[in-house]
Amino acid sequence: MAKSYRPVLRDQLMLLPVDIREWLPGDHLVWFVLDTVDVVDISEFERGRYRGGAGAAGYDPRMLLGLLIYAYCHGVRSSRQVERLCHTDVAFRVLCAQDVPDHATIARFRAQHQGAFADLFGQVLMIAGRAGLARFGTVAIDGTKIAANASIDANRGRAWFAEQARSVITEAERADAIDNACADRDENLDGDRIPPGLVDRSHRTERIREAARQLAKRHRRLGEADHVRDVAARERLARSQAGLPVVGCIPKGPHHLAEARAHLAREIHDHQAKLDRRAALIASGKKPMGAPPVPMEQHSRIIRARRVVAAAEQAAQAQTEAAGDPPGAAFKHRKPKNLPSVVVNTTDPDSRIMPTRKGFLQGYNAQVAVSADQIIIAVALGQSTNDQACFVPMMHAAQQAAAHLHELTNNDDHLIGTVLADAGYAAAANLTAPGPDRLIALGKGRDQSKAVHEPAHGLPPPHATARQAMQHHLRTDSGRALYKRRGATVEPAIGNLKTILGRFSRRGLNAALGELHLAGSAFNLMKIYRAANT
Repeated sequence: MAKSYRPVLRDQLMLLPVDIREWLPGDHLVWFVLDTVDVVDISEFERGRYRGGAGAAGYDPRMLLGLLIYAYCHGVRSSRQVERLCHTDVAFRVLCAQDVPDHATIARFRAQHQGAFADLFGQVLMIAGRAGLARFGTVAIDGTKIAANASIDANRGRAWFAEQARSVITEAERADAIDNACADRDENLDGDRIPPGLVDRSHRTERIREAARQLAKRHRRLGEADHVRDVAARERLARSQAGLPVVGCIPKGPHHLAEARAHLAREIHDHQAKLDRRAALIASGKKPMGAPPVPMEQHSRIIRARRVVAAAEQAAQAQTEAAGDPPGAAFKHRKPKNLPSVVVNTTDPDSRIMPTRKGFLQGYNAQVAVSADQIIIAVALGQSTNDQACFVPMMHAAQQAAAHLHELTNNDDHLIGTVLADAGYAAAANLTAPGPDRLIALGKGRDQSKAVHEPAHGLPPPHATARQAMQHHLRTDSGRALYKRRGATVEPAIGNLKTILGRFSRRGLNAALGELHLAGSAFNLMKIYRAANT
């Protein structure tokens, strides 16, 4: 038995040369990342970087790229944190070869090459295909909300921007008056002072101007959409008041109550005509055919129409009572704070307020297409809270990725079989768009129980609409089993992706998209690394 502890000899000199390759085991992720960075084409990252001439030599872009990829593989996005880890973490010290770049260099490299990360994502996907991954038998598409590098409290409406414009004009007039007074006295007060525009390193003025432009653009777009909806609603109202049939639900808006009342009047008129015709036959001594019509008060269509009118009257009364409330009071159920209906964020003008299951966040709508073996094959970033318009572009992106991989490998696994999507993508345009086979849920999970209790068999009816045909496919045994793969395919991939990128570090739509491509590349490299070790 030992009589003392093991000696701690921190002042012991190393008698043999240190080999950095022995610091980590041979199957460590660092070596895989370095091998990958050595084989990918980094011409996009080298563009704009100069060698030779005066000044210190720059850092190797392959080293900086490997450092970023490895950092994102472990969910480290802060350039300052990466710099600290290069001093304290063995893996990061190996990556930078103990020549630690400062955080500004790391952040500048990521910002200057935001467009090149999309090409990196495609190259990593090709590596996955060559490794036998990225099986396209089923491709699942889904969206998730990712927080932006901005506070939700930095949203402002039109009144705030108008006040800022007035204050800027007042400040400019005051500065002009001071300059004129100095010129009259032939004085040079503060002549060597740095202009205020160069002192503001955060570029807050530029961000406010960009936010104001975004707000004006959104107001114009919403105004145009409101005009189109108003014209369509007026045409519907005119048809309904003329007694003509109108298809579809009554649109919300200023004409909702009038059309609901016109619809009720038309239903009463039609049913009263049936009662009058039967009464006329009986009065003439003839025997009417068929069962007698139900009384007016018991007719189901009239009962339903009266309910619609009652609901429209209540909504109109509530809107009238809310007319005297402070601005934004009508949006308390939709917005996390008392805001106008149209706002823009002054920190990141491209970001939007996104509703989630846990509340609201300031961020973007990220779209992800995932293969059957959970390889991310396409990503996109949008500002809309709705997913419907994203399905066709994501399906086309998956088709292009599959075509490139199949051309490279000639592997049948790189041909798209079926595209799966949840009810957020259920729209007629998505059901009928040209492309591969697809299964799109038409309702929430609780609505899919009909597929179990009322199963379908064979092909859909010959004259079925696109929605009816999709409903038939979802009720078949094969369709039900195929759609079950959606959740097990894309949901874990999104969860793992958000451990890498739970919040954007860059600001702006294009910058955030570049960071999403970088995170997707790190995600796929981790999948390839684990598959290779397995």
